[in-house]
Amino acid sequence: MTQYFPPLILPPGLARVIASLPGKDQLRLDDTVTRLHTVNRLLWDTEDRVRGALLSPAHVADCKREIDQLNSERNSLAERADEVLGSLADAGRAADVPLHTETLASVVDRLSVLTLRIWHSERAAARDELARRRVPALHGQREELCAALDVLVADVAAGRRRLPAPARFKLYGRDDAAPAEIKPSRHLRRVLAFGGLSECGKSTSAEFIQHTCDAQRLKIGFLLRQAAHREGLADPYALSARRQAELLLGELNRFADAHVDTQLVTIESVHDDASIAELKQLMGEKLQIVYLDASFAVRVERSGTPAQAVAAKDEVKMSRGAHQVSTLADHVIDNTGSVAALRARLRRIATPPAATALRVATPYGLGLPAAVASATADFTDAVRAYGPDVRLAALTGSPGEGNWVAGWSDLDLLVIAEHQAIGHVHQALQQYRTSLNDAAPLGPTLITPGELTARRLTPRLAFALHQLQQGSPVLHAAPGLDLPTISRDELALAAVRELPQVMLTMRRLRADAGPTTLRQLYKHLVLACRLLLREHNQWETGPDRIIAAASHMPGLAVPTVPSLAEIAAAWRDDEAELVLKPVTAAVDQLLTWYAAQLAA
Repeated sequence: MTQYFPPLILPPGLARVIASLPGKDQLRLDDTVTRLHTVNRLLWDTEDRVRGALLSPAHVADCKREIDQLNSERNSLAERADEVLGSLADAGRAADVPLHTETLASVVDRLSVLTLRIWHSERAAARDELARRRVPALHGQREELCAALDVLVADVAAGRRRLPAPARFKLYGRDDAAPAEIKPSRHLRRVLAFGGLSECGKSTSAEFIQHTCDAQRLKIGFLLRQAAHREGLADPYALSARRQAELLLGELNRFADAHVDTQLVTIESVHDDASIAELKQLMGEKLQIVYLDASFAVRVERSGTPAQAVAAKDEVKMSRGAHQVSTLADHVIDNTGSVAALRARLRRIATPPAATALRVATPYGLGLPAAVASATADFTDAVRAYGPDVRLAALTGSPGEGNWVAGWSDLDLLVIAEHQAIGHVHQALQQYRTSLNDAAPLGPTLITPGELTARRLTPRLAFALHQLQQGSPVLHAAPGLDLPTISRDELALAAVRELPQVMLTMRRLRADAGPTTLRQLYKHLVLACRLLLREHNQWETGPDRIIAAASHMPGLAVPTVPSLAEIAAAWRDDEAELVLKPVTAAVDQLLTWYAAQLAA
């Protein structure tokens, strides 16, 4: 646990005046004075530590650096406090008003140091007679200082005394070596910091994000050791929380600048509430702190070790403030449930959904036959009547791309609806099929909003969402709809994952090739070519253009395939035999080429 030290109690006159300030100024001043008192306590501890007789030269150098850093923070905080306290002196700006020798924050700073001196003297009194004799005098000094501060505050507020300018103009080190305030690199886009007690799931969560979101996974300890080596520090953990945060951000910046394509970084494990709070202040919303919470019993069961071992680890982490990280966290996850629930929450945090501007169109503008458009319009009206539980309805694939062919193309329908509305959607789909009257095959995909934002997506569904975000029309979209953003990089990766299944299916269809399987065989040929093109960063639409582009891939010479219009006409006229041979020849060539590529 963090060692107790005495709070700073302001004199009553100053406290009353502060209470009259606007609420925002009160909060700002309270935070600043509290941090100033904390810095003074750290300074006292560090100055005690540097006097240790057994301290190595390297550790003495670390302490000196820490003292300089803390003194810099002390002066910055005092100046910040004077920015608020200076508003009390507005009435006392006249040049003929007597000038006081120091600012109000300087007096508060002296009161902080005196408070600490009393506390340390009282602790030493039991073993040190001189310290025991000093305690009453120190209390008397504090009473006098508080009374003098209250008189000064009253004089300043009444305009009987004015205060000097608060700027201290302190220098630490050479002028040419004065460090600028560190800021996140423009290449450092988002960082997730995982905290929690032993066996709560920090590493498991970071590993999941690494594998599913292409995140770079780093350890806080590694980053601090790297920084210490770079800065010539023996023990970075002996530095102030602010200095540790600056070292961490410096290393994160270096990593980001060297890996400019990295969109997401995870860091673990957050065991120090003070340093992560400082890092959050430096990084703002670029840093998201994730705290994983689980009961002691659950963590013991997961660890497979005795309860005493887990408790011992907890004790170490809690001594550094690990349990306090939950109060700073942007996201607190109860990790006592299922893995599915944990991963869904992590995906929403790592890749948050966003409101998407979708283009809504009527079925009559999609190039559909009148009967199909009418049946689609009736379906759209039916699901829209179910209210906000039905979030979206869209025809994807060929209708959205503008190349739907009557008698050949499917109606690939995407519906996003809450689970409780799925039954109503089923009824609307039954009526839709009846109204279509075999005019087109209907292939519905039903998914809940939760599945979407948790990114439980098949490659084809990811591509459909990408097309909608690129401007393909939808039939219905509820206001404020949040959808996962699908990038081209994700689609290229999805193509790698989907292609093996497509090739296996195409090989099976080829073995059973005949007039009745022509449609499926051709569609899988087009899909395989489209996925291969995505791997080569080529993004074609329309079957004819896709096959033509694929024929130019290195080493692949796809035989001439009839156009989609010719194949569709032969299919409708029961003359599939006329086009089956060139389609199977193209499939054979593609399968041969694919096998050779993977054997190379």
